[in-house]
Amino acid sequence: MFDFDFVVIGSGPSGRRAAIQAAKIGKRVLVVERGRRVGGVSVHTGTIPSKTLRETVLNLSGWRERAFYGRSYRVKQNIGAEDLIVRLHKTLDHEVEVLEHQFSRNAVKTARGSARFTGPHTVEITDDAGETRSVTAAFILIAVGTRPLRPDYVPFDGTRVFDSDEIIELPHLPRSLTVIGAGVIGVEYASIYSALDVAVTLVEPRASFLDFLDKELVQEFIHEMRDRGVGLRIGSAITAIEQGPHGPTVHLANGRSVTSEMLLFAAGRVGCTDQLNLPAAGLAADERGRVAVDAKTLQTAVPHIYAAGDVIGFPSLASTSMEQGRLAACHAFGLEPPPPPEFFPYGIYSVPEISTVGMTEEEVQQRGIPYECGIARFRETSRGHIMGLDSGMMKMIFSTKSRRLLGVHIIGEGATELIHIGQAVLNLKGTIDYFIENTFNYPTLAEAYKIASLDAWNRFPRA
Repeated sequence: MFDFDFVVIGSGPSGRRAAIQAAKIGKRVLVVERGRRVGGVSVHTGTIPSKTLRETVLNLSGWRERAFYGRSYRVKQNIGAEDLIVRLHKTLDHEVEVLEHQFSRNAVKTARGSARFTGPHTVEITDDAGETRSVTAAFILIAVGTRPLRPDYVPFDGTRVFDSDEIIELPHLPRSLTVIGAGVIGVEYASIYSALDVAVTLVEPRASFLDFLDKELVQEFIHEMRDRGVGLRIGSAITAIEQGPHGPTVHLANGRSVTSEMLLFAAGRVGCTDQLNLPAAGLAADERGRVAVDAKTLQTAVPHIYAAGDVIGFPSLASTSMEQGRLAACHAFGLEPPPPPEFFPYGIYSVPEISTVGMTEEEVQQRGIPYECGIARFRETSRGHIMGLDSGMMKMIFSTKSRRLLGVHIIGEGATELIHIGQAVLNLKGTIDYFIENTFNYPTLAEAYKIASLDAWNRFPRA
């Protein structure tokens, strides 16, 4: 007899969704969380904090009104780090309270401490006082998430050189900031601090970045960043980072260097599996601490042990992690939910927002599908003009043979909300006719769907 039916290690998006799903069908569930409060990286240092920071910056800086009132316009003239942290803590407290209430309402037990395997069905939990206890479970889910990669050549000090978990609570706002790594995290923070009029330089050793996006959207984003004075150093390796009297200096292989008051290293994350003692359970992680799973069932090499969320790698989104946790719990206890829809959206909470669903133009070309694109600029819509938007665009891709929607790609205000219309039509195998024949609220940014569709239809081959 096992102590629990299901032990979940980690309380981030995948862990909490899995725990609640199992509890809903009457299973005895224990969630182990080593942090001070439940929620995982998503709540405390990742998804929620970065998006809260973004919203606070846009509100206090008056960013959304600058097209009307000029680039010098601000709601609050002197914005300090404390202004950002107040809203952050209030939001985090709310998220934790909601999660604790969900666990309580569904009779999910929690244990605070570090977990490690001592056998395939046994987990040892060590609390802050060093006290240990062992629990057994019929099924176990590894949902420990990731932590920032911290290479030896980066002189982290928590004062001037930060990783992406530390950056949310800066001691003060810098006048200049270098961001290393133009992945999703790096791009978000670089653009957020740029909106605060911090002089930002974004460094990416690779020749390109955000390669999973449609290239036209990336070019639009690069144009926006350059227009705001963000320095882009793309395609040159970092040879050294050194501390100096004026702040950290990044030396590049092409001979250039960048000195700033503060530096954020956001180039990669690693799975938090090093303390789990995976060999005791018959498992192993790769060089980035990730655990391999069956893509459909989320089972590891040991069938009764599952893994979900960032610890299994791409796409590492809170939204997909939640669904992975739910599917893992369902599979463990014999439920067979219908397969998830084919297409899910990506959201990058940069300034401006970027969101995408379906195939990029490059993917359509690789598959040899005859297609046409339509573009709508937000400034072309009445709502965009009312809001003072001078940037932002929607790109839609359609098959000229079947007329089906193939992809939607948006950059600009409200992109992560607008994308869901395209997601629904895409998963329901809708065509260009839906957008042309339907009526959208006026004035709204969603009107861009009709504008972009008509733009594409105008170029469809005529019989």
